[in-house]
Amino acid sequence: MTITTNRPARPGQATSSFRAPGLDWVLMAASLALITMGSLLVWSATSTRADLTGGDPGAYLRKQLVNVAIGLVLMVAVTATDHRWVRILAPLAYVASVGGLVMVLVAGTTINGSRSWLQVGGMSIQPSEFAKLAVVIGMALVVAERTERRWGRRVGSLEVVAMLAIAGLPAALILLQPDLGTMLVLSATVFGVLAIAGAGRAWLAGLSLAAVVGAVVAVSMDVLKPYQVDRFLAFTNPGLDPRGAGYNTEQARIAVGNGGLLGQGLFGGSQTRSGFVPEQHTDFIFTVAGEELGLVGAGVLILLLAVVIWRALAISAGAGDLFGRVAAAGIACWFGYQAFQNIGMCLGIMPVTGVPLPFVSYGGSSLFAGMLALGLLQNIHLRSTSPTR
Repeated sequence: MTITTNRPARPGQATSSFRAPGLDWVLMAASLALITMGSLLVWSATSTRADLTGGDPGAYLRKQLVNVAIGLVLMVAVTATDHRWVRILAPLAYVASVGGLVMVLVAGTTINGSRSWLQVGGMSIQPSEFAKLAVVIGMALVVAERTERRWGRRVGSLEVVAMLAIAGLPAALILLQPDLGTMLVLSATVFGVLAIAGAGRAWLAGLSLAAVVGAVVAVSMDVLKPYQVDRFLAFTNPGLDPRGAGYNTEQARIAVGNGGLLGQGLFGGSQTRSGFVPEQHTDFIFTVAGEELGLVGAGVLILLLAVVIWRALAISAGAGDLFGRVAAAGIACWFGYQAFQNIGMCLGIMPVTGVPLPFVSYGGSSLFAGMLALGLLQNIHLRSTSPTR
């Protein structure tokens, strides 16, 4: 397969059906800016926490920079992989993801009430982060394989059932951990992929109704863990238990409110330096931006996330095949809902569920999965038959 540039052909010169418009530099710049901001915010959130760093203020910064370096290697590897190999390796990625989720249930480590982590040497891996990407590419592959072979046949019930089956197995394993936050992100992503792939309105309406019924049944039959119920109660009324379930939300609001318009300055946040906000370098990293960078800095962070999502949707719109179109849009749904969930819980408009902020929160698994997704977006963009808009 020959890939040519977008320069016009000379008279009599044959052109390939594939173009190589180059990397999406806007996506690259926005994601690298987010990673840079995130590394600085992680450094600020941990530099005064001797209980976390063992007295070394730069410990978490160095760890995060190592994560960034590994993530960049993964992104470049996926970007450079031939598009045909991406589709061939997609089933292996899905099987590996499911295997990781099974291993978590067998030999995982429980943190904050959820058995979601595997200890590999000195590194903690959270397979559910990779499951999000595996489900997206698995569903995209199923719908592409079944429709492309039928000359553009519309997505029907068989395709929808197959896509739901692909998503259902990882979802069930995640529920067994239990990891409610990841389950919410995965559910929103699956719904978005189905909608973009062309599932009928009846299916989408039925799935929405089933989600509502399932939530009611889960609450009424005590399926949720007590701490999960407490978090939802604290979301509806943070003052109900300000020293218990509502503590995270209350302290997060105080931290964000302290920032004002321009913030208290990087490394200068009073709530951050005092360590009042739990898990501030991971799940509540946005509160560091709100307190130390203020409304302006937090707004810039949100804008950068919006640019990443916009470029993912643009890449989806310009994709040359159904697999690329659905996969890119699914990644946009994943990033979009997870960012909304994370920022929303920091502002008190969403319940606390413990999901990281893409490219910003500390942690290897989340960053690696996000960088793999960026690599796939660039791969789709490079092999697109039409330039993105």
